[in-house]
Amino acid sequence: MEKLQGIPVSPGVVVGEALVLDAEGFRIPERFVSRDAVQAELERLDHAIQAAGEEIARNQDTVSRELGPKYGAIFGAHLEMLRDAQLREELEEMIRREHYSAEYAVSRTFRRYAEVFQRLESAYLAERANDIYDIEKRLLRHLLGRRREQLSHLSSPVLVLAHNLTPSETANLDRRFVRGFVTEVGGPGSHTAIVAAALEIPAVVGTGPFLTRVSGGDLVIIDGDNGLVILHPDEETLARYQYEAEQARSLAVRLQSLRDLPAQTADGVRIELMGNIEFPYEVDHCLERGADGIGLYRTEFLYLGCDKEPDEETHFQAYAQVVRAMGDRPVVIRTLDLGADKVPCVARTEEERNPFLGLRSIRLALRNIPMFRTQLRAILRASALGNVRVMFPLISTVLELRQAKMILGDVMEDLAERGVPFNRNLPVGMMVEVPSAVLLIERFVEEVDFLSIGTNDLIQYTLAVDRTNKDTVGLYNPTDPAVLKLIAMTVQVAKERGTPVNLCGQMSSSPIYTMLLLGLGLRQFSVTPSAIPEIKQVCRCVTIAQCEATAQRALSMENARDIRSYLKEELRKYVPELGG
Repeated sequence: MEKLQGIPVSPGVVVGEALVLDAEGFRIPERFVSRDAVQAELERLDHAIQAAGEEIARNQDTVSRELGPKYGAIFGAHLEMLRDAQLREELEEMIRREHYSAEYAVSRTFRRYAEVFQRLESAYLAERANDIYDIEKRLLRHLLGRRREQLSHLSSPVLVLAHNLTPSETANLDRRFVRGFVTEVGGPGSHTAIVAAALEIPAVVGTGPFLTRVSGGDLVIIDGDNGLVILHPDEETLARYQYEAEQARSLAVRLQSLRDLPAQTADGVRIELMGNIEFPYEVDHCLERGADGIGLYRTEFLYLGCDKEPDEETHFQAYAQVVRAMGDRPVVIRTLDLGADKVPCVARTEEERNPFLGLRSIRLALRNIPMFRTQLRAILRASALGNVRVMFPLISTVLELRQAKMILGDVMEDLAERGVPFNRNLPVGMMVEVPSAVLLIERFVEEVDFLSIGTNDLIQYTLAVDRTNKDTVGLYNPTDPAVLKLIAMTVQVAKERGTPVNLCGQMSSSPIYTMLLLGLGLRQFSVTPSAIPEIKQVCRCVTIAQCEATAQRALSMENARDIRSYLKEELRKYVPELGG
């Protein structure tokens, strides 16, 4: 058994068989074949070894001719290893005796060999593990016959283990069969993490390298609550996690009874609980859990995985589906919040060195006015169908906000001239995600109808921490005193000016922070749909006075670790079933 510590990005615990994708996306399939398929597997193995050998020999000839025999000898060693009689015998015996598939036999054997080399004290010999992985990949490529596993075409339940998953790959996961996933890289607040939470499947990212120690079909536990991944769990661990999973299911059933009850504190203060959604179908998840509306409708999914810009009708249909489903409840649609590298219709002259400080979000929209206008037209058309509000992301200057509002006004005039119905009084809001927005919040509240605090980016920009970098993830702290002070400043000014303020970052979806946020003065939260029952339960178990005392104590503390520990203690005291 081996335990890996990663970063929890989507809660829940799941146990299942692994589907392993390495950095190139090879899938190592299920392990067994039937008895009458053994001979066919042996023949497949033989053909793969022959094809890989011919490929290596050609590489050896080419490299020797162009760079010299010294470099060609590298491939000569690969060829010698591939044709080793003992290795061949071991592979064939695994297929005959264990009925392993050829792919599984190759993966299991080569990775065991690689681990032996990696344990050697000699750095030179340890490096030979890379040669073994290279040969393994060649064989798998010939056995599988394709370069990239299609994660949207699965036929049985799996846990996906990968070096990385792009947001579009994550969005296309088949939710019927992918029960959870783990990646070696990544961090909290990334689009991949956000999509995982939207899919409501347990996910852990940023574990560091481990794929060489697991093969397809191996039993794995993903603990999305604590960021743990357990490879080859023993019976005791397996039984404990199965028990905890059953307890979590029981709690979820009990919390379902809160669906039609208001999120009201024990002393009678009404709290609005809205849903964050990424895809139109998530509106059903919000309705099932009694959401008061949609506080954040991310629109990035329309661009991810597409090779061209979505047209106005595509935008409109996606918005209309959600607006109609929510009836008279509010739906806050955020305009595009992606970098130029993710949007196919944007021409880029060079690779951005630091995309988080580059052309993204509202900056990208203001550089690509036709694209921006297309989205705004669709949002305005959808506003005729229900209670729609529009929100601009990553506003850092008053000028940016005014430019965005001016373009919105122009689009309104165009639609009015064409006789297209829309809400002339469409509420306009902005995300508070950068320190400059907080420092100038007194000016911004004069320009908008509402504010929404996006803690994912606010934490990143305040603490100068790349939220997707596993090496600095320990510095990415929602409870850092600087972050809490910025939230408190924003809420205080909004309250004084009578401007509604919401908090929609991942921080709002964790019950650990609910008392703190209520104590800071927030009365509206926008959370992942799955978190609505838990956040509602916290609200109904505490008074505002208790929350204010908790917030005051937290603000007086000096570091994020102590604040988080204190908040966990407070949650355990007032809502023990959620405090762990």
